[in-house]
Amino acid sequence: MADNEDKKLYTFDEVKNHNKAGGCWLVIHNKVFDVTKFLDEHPGGEEVLLEQAGGDASESFEDVGHSSDARELMNEYCIGELREADRKDDVKPKNTAYPAPDNSEGSSWIQSFLLPAAVVVAIAIIAYKVMM
Repeated sequence: MADNEDKKLYTFDEVKNHNKAGGCWLVIHNKVFDVTKFLDEHPGGEEVLLEQAGGDASESFEDVGHSSDARELMNEYCIGELREADRKDDVKPKNTAYPAPDNSEGSSWIQSFLLPAAVVVAIAIIAYKVMM
């Protein structure tokens, strides 16, 4: 899709009708994708896509943890969006292959580095005292 002006809106019923290898549409994050031409190329096999055909595949897509390259490739197959009345609360995108750092409270470096380092130092001191 080129611009926001060119977005076509689809009903969920329209998507449901495209649930076969000859016409395979998916909804991911309220966007509609025609993956018919991608079936043979999908690394997980066409069966994975056909199981989700005609439905909302947002949760399944996120559970797999697709790479940033896969997410970029999706743009080629996007044909529009669900109309407002058919949209669900969206599953938040996540990327388990390349997780974003959690800086919500600014303490992630403490949890991931400082705390384990302090535990190792404490164990080393205790082991040293026991051996002396």
